Parts: sequence; structure tokens; C-alpha cells
Amino acid sequence: METLSIGQYSLIFNAFSFGFATLAAATLFFWLSIGQVKPQYKTALVVTGLVTFIAAYHYFRIGQSWNDAYVLVDGVYVASEKVFNSAYRYVDWLLTVPLLLVELILVMSLSRSETVSRATSLGLAALLMVALGYPGEVSDANGTRWVFGLLSMIPFLWIVYQLYAGLSKAISNQPENARGLVSTARNVTVASWCFYPVVYFAGAIGIEGATATVIVEVGYTIADIIAKAGFGVLIVMIAMRKSENPSDQKTLTVPS
Repeated sequence: METLSIGQYSLIFNAFSFGFATLAAATLFFWLSIGQVKPQYKTALVVTGLVTFIAAYHYFRIGQSWNDAYVLVDGVYVASEKVFNSAYRYVDWLLTVPLLLVELILVMSLSRSETVSRATSLGLAALLMVALGYPGEVSDANGTRWVFGLLSMIPFLWIVYQLYAGLSKAISNQPENARGLVSTARNVTVASWCFYPVVYFAGAIGIEGATATVIVEVGYTIADIIAKAGFGVLIVMIAMRKSENPSDQKTLTVPS
């Protein structure tokens, strides 16, 4: 636990507060939008809201833990007797990261077998990615952080390959009024997820102390807001666009 200036402590605490408020508001928006889409897209919106609900809860707990972990002494914030619980973030990711991929698959209207197959394989890869990253996140040794960080990149790169190569035909077969949004949602997923390893490796390239703490906590918060709330807005827009079609889209079967 590093000693933080008042500005550094407040920046992180305010980022947590903003993250909670944004994700909680997004949850209400997503679930209130369920009645505006066709039945086949309602599950996608339920999952979308579930992602932000889980994340909002964990940001509330993260903010509480952060507040308890520091005390103001002589104009600076120093560690208290309670340790900041960074595990909240990884518990959140274990639940929400696979669901982010599931909601994208659900809104694409693939065949039932294709939906189950791709949601399962991508979800398990996402779980493995998060699980491999945690030992490096909590380690004080740069070597350990690099090893587990690079290991977690293997399932990450496989997911990226599947999103572009594996789903390219399915995206090209989406209705014209939603095709661009589906492609954008895929790109936002990959772009926002690329921000996580940048933050993850910040402490392994010589950035240390309070500066590293600010980069990690604020950086992860920004990435979470984009990857969950921002991505969720795109999912809602896709579902609404596809619900405007006079006839339901034909289910798609994409070769593995």
C-alpha cells in the first residue's frame, strides 16, 4: 500500500464512484429497454443488464474497501490496518467478461447449436484469461507479473481471432440496418480489452509507487465503463435495429 497525496486518493475514489454510478444507471437503461425489442433479443438485453449490475455492485464494494484502506495523516493518505481488496475486481471479471461475449453472440441470432457452441468456447476462454492474469496482478515480483500476463494473452488472442475470423461470415449476414453496429460492437470489445494489458503491465515496466496505483485503478475503471456500459449501449441499439425489420432474421449457421 503506497502513500498517496490527497489529489491521488481523491482521483481514485472519484473514479470508483463514477464507475458505480455509470454502471448502475446503465443497468436500469438496459433492463427498461427489454420491452422495446423482439422476444428473441430480450435475453441479450437481460444479460447486458446483468453484466453492468454485477459490475456496479463490485464497484460499490471496491469503493468501500478503498475508503477503509487509507487514513489521512499529516496531509497525506497512508495505509490503515485494513488492506484494499483488489480481488473484488477479478471476481467481477470472472463473472462479467464471459457474459460480455455471450451477449454479443445472443444478439446475432445464430442457430441454437451455433449460439451454444460459440458462447461456451468463448466464455471458457475468457474465464481462463482472467484466471491466468490474477496471480501476476497480486504478485510483487515483476517476473511473475510478466509470466502470468503473457500466459493470459494466449486465450485473449484466441478470442480476438474468433471474433474476427470465426464470426466474420455471421456479421456479414446480419441485416443491413444492424450490420455496421454489430461490427462496431466487436471492434469496441477488442479495443477496450486491449487497454487492460496496457494497465496490467504498467507496474512491470518501471512505473512504481503511487503513480502506478493511480494508473492501475483509474485505468481499469475507464476500461470497465467502456467495455460494459458503452458496449451494452451498442447491444441495445443492435437489438432495436433488428427489431425494426418486418420479418424475423433467418437464423445463421456459421461453419466452425
